Amino acid sequence: MTELSQASSSPGDAQVLSEGSRKLVTLAVMLSAIMVLLDMTIANVALPHMMGALGVTSDQVTWVLTSYSMAEAIFIPLASFLALKFGIRNLLLISVSGFIVSSALCGQADTITEMVTFRVMQGAFGASVIPLSQSIMVQIYPANQRGKAMALFSVGVLLGPILGPTLGGIITENMDWRWIFYVNLPVGAICLTLIYTFVKLSGKGKPKIDWPIVIAMTIGIGLLQMVLDRGNQESWFESNTILFSTIISAIAIIFFVARSFTTKSEIAPVWLLRDRNLAMSCLVMAGFSMGMFGITQLQPMMLEQLLNYPVETTGFAMAPRGLASAFVLLMMARYMDRIDARLLIVIGLSLNALGTYLMTQYSLEINIYWILLPSIIQGAGMGLVFAPLSQLAYATLAPKDTIGGAVVFNLCRTIGGSFGISIVNTYFFRTQQREWNELGGALSPTNPVLQQAAQAQGTTITDPTFLAQMQNILHQQSTLTAFVFTFGFLLVSYLCLIPLLALFKPKPKVVPES
Repeated sequence: MTELSQASSSPGDAQVLSEGSRKLVTLAVMLSAIMVLLDMTIANVALPHMMGALGVTSDQVTWVLTSYSMAEAIFIPLASFLALKFGIRNLLLISVSGFIVSSALCGQADTITEMVTFRVMQGAFGASVIPLSQSIMVQIYPANQRGKAMALFSVGVLLGPILGPTLGGIITENMDWRWIFYVNLPVGAICLTLIYTFVKLSGKGKPKIDWPIVIAMTIGIGLLQMVLDRGNQESWFESNTILFSTIISAIAIIFFVARSFTTKSEIAPVWLLRDRNLAMSCLVMAGFSMGMFGITQLQPMMLEQLLNYPVETTGFAMAPRGLASAFVLLMMARYMDRIDARLLIVIGLSLNALGTYLMTQYSLEINIYWILLPSIIQGAGMGLVFAPLSQLAYATLAPKDTIGGAVVFNLCRTIGGSFGISIVNTYFFRTQQREWNELGGALSPTNPVLQQAAQAQGTTITDPTFLAQMQNILHQQSTLTAFVFTFGFLLVSYLCLIPLLALFKPKPKVVPES
């Protein structure tokens, strides 16, 4: 039995830490998680500035984002194996240290090759931080406070990617884009100090490396992430690269999953999905992440491209969603263990659906309050989904499986978010094209409404200025309609998740280790 198992299964394990030390450990892991998750989205708004500095095209610069997400998706499944190999505390120190160093290297990169290489390093080192942090929170809090622990942890998980564009916009506009990476140095130093001083969990074991699983997982998940990130730009299966990558990815993932269930390897232990609550939590989390990341991908596009908001204003407009999540989680933390988690998730999904419904009512005349109100409602709902769902995911797992469960849960969150962004982008652009064609078909010279509009302006329908004006209106209306339809699509996706909650075990209890 490993030290992790012994520590986790001890009835008094959560009470080993004093209340003050537990708070400092919580701060350490939350701050580390926020730092890593911020870098998923903080670079988004800085891409135009990077293009000039690195001398690349808009298509090439997107690899700054793709390389990070690919590395993260590949290395998350290795966290449980590496934790047994090096120990929880040591792996967390290595991960945060490597993340700081690679952040500094990203900040001084002068070519796209250097930037992509260092972003891969960033994603690889940062990948273990989230599952390790979540597992530590599960272990340092007693079972009757696990809901509170997940609420506190969820503050960081939700704040990071949502506030990334806000912080990125502020830094890029007022300082220099390189500081979106340099800001990790002082934050990381604080994290290292807190982890080194207060995190004492070891968890070392004697894991066996399963090379067929490692190779299949790396190829399958890496190619899948690349397909999801690049598919829309490459017109999906019209590109042979995307087509063959999808086929190879599917074969590798099927082999990897089948072997995991057969061997029960510590590497990417998807065999833990035999636990019904973990399996359903992962399914709902993947679906929820599709909607959450889809919304956060669409809204900045709408504000900047359609409503002409400046980058910094867009960042501030996105912030209330994350702040509302944090507020609700902090207010509800003490009650999380007293209320049925499934009820909280239903309320959370309903709030997300309500906020998304309000977004389907958008027009070109909306003011800032129409932007903020749905965001605040959705943010409140996100907090009520993520924390209780995390609580249910670990409710019936044996203590020795908490890191493995965290790995699988966060892998589903990551891949679900990638699917969401890809699906939303594809649905949006195809809907926009369809609406352009349908609305444009009405702009014929014989249309009396068009003729009357030209006469009202004292011109004719063949006047170049009038034609340019009509083309601009056509673009605005087709784009707006595409946004509205896509928001409606996401609304349905939230509602479809609610019936799945009936499949959870009604009163899960923590399973003691045999």
